[in-house]
Amino acid sequence: MVTKKPEGGKKMGKGNALGGWAFLIGVVLAVIFGFVAPAGAWFPWLMVIIGLIVGLLNITDEETQPFLMAGTVLVIVSALGGDVFSEVAFLGPMLSNINMLFVPATIITALKSVFSLAKR
Repeated sequence: MVTKKPEGGKKMGKGNALGGWAFLIGVVLAVIFGFVAPAGAWFPWLMVIIGLIVGLLNITDEETQPFLMAGTVLVIVSALGGDVFSEVAFLGPMLSNINMLFVPATIITALKSVFSLAKR
């Protein structure tokens, strides 16, 4: 069921809306928990699950290549930046949190791309 068509021309279905919200929530959580460390082991799992949702529901076939390029660069830079800025109170943990979100999303998108290519 198509609910609306945004300015970019992308049709928004229920899956796309959920993926969009998951992306927004994941980035907000990455920033918030960069400032305040969460207690317990639940946070990395939450970020991985949100990243999987983003990769499965938010990236269309047309967006695959740009997302893979941007996602790969973001994962590399946030991993290296997390090491470089590990001494900065919030920046190191925030970059690590972003990595927890984007690594699964990028892996799922890459796998979807490989399966799409294998079908041809």
